[in-house]
Amino acid sequence: MAMAVLGIFLALGLLMFMAYRGYPVILFAPIFALLAAVLSGLPLLPTYTEVFMVKTVGYVKLYFPIFLLGAIFGKVMDDSGAARSIARGLTERFGSKQAILAVVLTCAVLTYGGVSLFVVAFAVYPFAAALFREANIPKRLLPATIALGSFTFTMDALPGSPQIQNIIPTTYFKTTSFAAPTIGIIGALLVAGGGLWWLNRRKNRLVESGEGYGDHTINEPEMIEGEKLPPIWLSITPLLLVLGGNALFTYVVLPGWYPESLLKQYEGLQIDKVLGVWALILALVVGIAFALALQWVYQKKDEKEAGTGKSKKSLANTLTAGAVGSLLAIMNTASEVGFGNVIAALPGFKTIADFLLSMKTSPLISEALSINILAGITGSASGGMSIALDTMGAKYLSWAVSAGIDPELLHRIASMSAGGMDTLPHNGAVITLLAICGLTHRQSYPDIFAITVIKTLVVPIVIAIALLTGLV
Repeated sequence: MAMAVLGIFLALGLLMFMAYRGYPVILFAPIFALLAAVLSGLPLLPTYTEVFMVKTVGYVKLYFPIFLLGAIFGKVMDDSGAARSIARGLTERFGSKQAILAVVLTCAVLTYGGVSLFVVAFAVYPFAAALFREANIPKRLLPATIALGSFTFTMDALPGSPQIQNIIPTTYFKTTSFAAPTIGIIGALLVAGGGLWWLNRRKNRLVESGEGYGDHTINEPEMIEGEKLPPIWLSITPLLLVLGGNALFTYVVLPGWYPESLLKQYEGLQIDKVLGVWALILALVVGIAFALALQWVYQKKDEKEAGTGKSKKSLANTLTAGAVGSLLAIMNTASEVGFGNVIAALPGFKTIADFLLSMKTSPLISEALSINILAGITGSASGGMSIALDTMGAKYLSWAVSAGIDPELLHRIASMSAGGMDTLPHNGAVITLLAICGLTHRQSYPDIFAITVIKTLVVPIVIAIALLTGLV
């Protein structure tokens, strides 16, 4: 048992180290998962083909459409100029005095509207960096500011969020992406308020000590003067279509779309288990269609003004870039899911899981702990949550029902817990964000970790509020 536990911590430490050094997770996740398996006495090849690969492929089967359409939607929003229009409009409206708030709100609007986290970082960074430079705010705070707006309350707390972290629980608890709206909003306000308090406190202390924006040469953005962008009201329309379409398909269109007799032909398929995924797929298709029309209109204007008949951002290039980008994102996450499932198959993890399930406490607390632990191990919110719910989701649902707890609350706590300790140093989004900003872990990670701690601590607070007030 000691060797099994050692294998878990050794594999996790090595994966974090290699990710920190910039090595690909797709390659090293299976290597270190198999190392942990061998140290625990599991056979090498069966573990690889029947555990790691089966779980990796299973994750791709379930969520590839969301990754694909989400990446394409984000790329179309970028190439059409809509993402930059929203970023520029909001940052100009708030100005340099409220630079941190402006960047957080800009990221929040884009993320809640369905744009992928990575695309948000790329789209917002040039304007955010210019705003921080104008206000002379230390640039080291910029990654944490973008993370607060993109990786926290709009990702997993606000009801109706189209991000994958809010969709996964629908499969296990037969809920919708709008589950436990009151608790979700309370949690979102606590995370946003706590994060803004931390960032402004840090800014004031650093400025008082004489630190300003600083001299930076790596990936410093060059703003394009006079760029023709769609008006902000038109740019935000695709986001509203995704959000509105998600609600429409969830509550009005899909529940009665197919007769039960037809669904039963597909291995007893139940609409409740796929409603969240199907609704978001259709909503993203609607958003993509409008954003493509927007891109076509403004490309024609640019071509006419430039006197050319050829666009640098053709439809083929946009769709190809989005599709290719989705492959890297889902394979990174799926590989981490495979890693985590191998860890979950080890004797050492079974001991931990048994302890969590045997705790004489609420299923919400046990669920929050297990998902946070696995999100930290995998370095992935969606990956850690998938493993935890695959392993213990049915038991949590049964436990909650017997305790009189609404499954919607299980959904919301699962989503928010996944967005807790997921952003450890080996998290792919953190590594990408730092690279975009041209900064290092040493410079900026402490503030990212502070945001992580805040959103982790909010979970037990909302659990307490829910249990004491009976809001759900």
